[in-house]
Amino acid sequence: MPDYGECRSTEVAADPQRCYDALTDFERLPEWQGALRSVEVLERDAQGRGTVVEYEVDAKVKRVRYRLRQEHDPPGRLGSEYLGGDFRDFSGEWRFIGLGDGRTRVELDLRVDPGRFVPGPVRGAIADAVMRRALCDLKAHLEHAA
Repeated sequence: MPDYGECRSTEVAADPQRCYDALTDFERLPEWQGALRSVEVLERDAQGRGTVVEYEVDAKVKRVRYRLRQEHDPPGRLGSEYLGGDFRDFSGEWRFIGLGDGRTRVELDLRVDPGRFVPGPVRGAIADAVMRRALCDLKAHLEHAA
């Protein structure tokens, strides 16, 4: 089955640590990530960081659920390994590259294998919900809070 990969980025007026902290405050993500309907931390590491997290996303055409193992590498990276859900694979990583003056280039690199053929419009809706909206919502959340 085909998988679909994409990398998108944006520049945010916040340092890498604030970006990382915002995305690892899992329980609060649905408050500002518009596509997320729910997030549940299923396991934590010794530092209290979420390591297995379940998400429910409104992808406009349908709601999708998936579980990810979070790979913490603060403050520059938050990776994810797919553990199960509505896809065959759904993994990727957030990268936070400091640009100086409290600015960060945020990159979201995502690979999705739905396990079956997905028509272009549906694939586009999922990519939009998970990537563009996620980046825009992060930027708005951090810059509004500043």
